[in-house]
Amino acid sequence: MGIEVVLLRLGLSAVLGMVIGLERELKQKPLGLKTCIIISVSSCLLTIVSIQGAIHYSEMTDNIRTDPMRLSAQIVSGIGFIGAGVILRRGTLSVSGVTTAAIIWGASGLGIAVGSGFYYESITGGLIILFTVKILPFLISRYGPKKLSAQELKISIFINEINKLTEIINELKTNQIKIKHLRIKDLPEDKFQMDLNVLVLDHSYTTDVYFLIRNITSVKNVEIETY
Repeated sequence: MGIEVVLLRLGLSAVLGMVIGLERELKQKPLGLKTCIIISVSSCLLTIVSIQGAIHYSEMTDNIRTDPMRLSAQIVSGIGFIGAGVILRRGTLSVSGVTTAAIIWGASGLGIAVGSGFYYESITGGLIILFTVKILPFLISRYGPKKLSAQELKISIFINEINKLTEIINELKTNQIKIKHLRIKDLPEDKFQMDLNVLVLDHSYTTDVYFLIRNITSVKNVEIETY
């Protein structure tokens, strides 16, 4: 393999890693531009070494038979450790970072594809990944079912009267706020705390939800966290 081919493959893998890494960087996700480029280029380099190493040693003697993709196969399993590091659990039900972990795996796959010489396939795969994480969410929020475009909020409501709990729940349902998870806890001095994970329409403002709950009679304090 000539040096120009090696440079082409490493350069293309860097560009593809940069394209999908930039999208994560703009969204301020744990996986950024530099990480994606490093993963893609490193995967490409290891694939080149794996293929060229197999060719080199097979030419030395007929007694040596090696799998040219053996080293590359270990990349797929090894990259899972990095992906696991960006998956976070929020609260009892919500998990974030899965898309970022998948993009790590995708960046590695692009690097392997480029290193193996599948240029058109890797470029097409990179464009599909970019379309999936950048354009598809917009299309779903604009034209898809409302359930798919909903955003999740974690709400803590503090009240003095336990018999007002049902009133609060009904008020939320009336305003098209879907309750996914509900927990009620006793507090000192005959006070109560209600923790909810709810789904609201994507175009709804968190402040609107806050004032809606805050204006309910008997509600003393409200805490809202977005995901």
